Amino acid sequence: MALKIIFMGTPDFAVPILQSIKISEHKILCVYTQTPKKKNRGQKTGFTPIHEFSEQNNLNLRHPENLDTDVELEFFKKEKPDVVVVVAYGKILPKRLLNIKSIQFINVHASLLPKWRGAAPIQRAIMNLDKETGVSIMKIITKLDAGPIMMKSKIKISKNSNYESISKELSILGAKMINESLKLIEQNKTEFIKQDEKLASYAKKIEKSEAEINWNNKAKKIIAKINALYPFPGSWFKHNGNRVKITKAQEIHLQGKPGEILNKNFTIACQENAIEVLELQKEGKKKMKTSEYLKGNKLEIGSNIGKDL
Repeated sequence: MALKIIFMGTPDFAVPILQSIKISEHKILCVYTQTPKKKNRGQKTGFTPIHEFSEQNNLNLRHPENLDTDVELEFFKKEKPDVVVVVAYGKILPKRLLNIKSIQFINVHASLLPKWRGAAPIQRAIMNLDKETGVSIMKIITKLDAGPIMMKSKIKISKNSNYESISKELSILGAKMINESLKLIEQNKTEFIKQDEKLASYAKKIEKSEAEINWNNKAKKIIAKINALYPFPGSWFKHNGNRVKITKAQEIHLQGKPGEILNKNFTIACQENAIEVLELQKEGKKKMKTSEYLKGNKLEIGSNIGKDL
């Protein structure tokens, strides 16, 4: 028997998962997403990717500022969903919704729980030099990402993996897993395994201050941060008075003082080894190959960009 579903999600990551449910036998009663926000000094309204997908596919859409209201509680009770699927929605579900006994609330989370609970699991896994990550589908409880797990699946993180590539891969994986999970719920064959609290770690939200490159770190850690923060907010340093994002780099086995420009290839010394900048993006410009950037920006070999920060 097809399930009646309310979906709650916001970013690009959630779109393939919603699409997977849409083309299944199950019925989507409604989609919740974050409230539209004004962008560019109030000139234009920014809609979330889930908002845009829902409108394009004629799905019933809601985007309340506050979930913890009588209006939303009555809506859930009136619609009578069998399952609520949450994917990077960005709001905490209030207890009085979770207490509706007839509804199963499940979350599709982009980590191998209990590792990296919280807002930025993909970025934190890459920055931590983890070798693998994955998707966990769990029951939602009041404690953040701490509910028992129904299903997990993993992928490898390579040295060239970045947030964009891993997010896409996990989103596709989640889209496959959600329908497997819904089938188990439909057949009443679910098994939930309690998380080990001793192994829990938290992926706190990425702060803009973290994007600045500190050359006193090891090259591999700096590259991990560049990859984790690509494409947004991006890892940056200052050169010739301008903020420059590094979008692609590789580790080079050269030594120097942290922040020192070592050669004409824009190789910069770190606390251990160095990084060669392969692609970058000057503030307000499109990203480009380093060779293009260097046509109009002179390098002073031996100078220290760490002092330019």
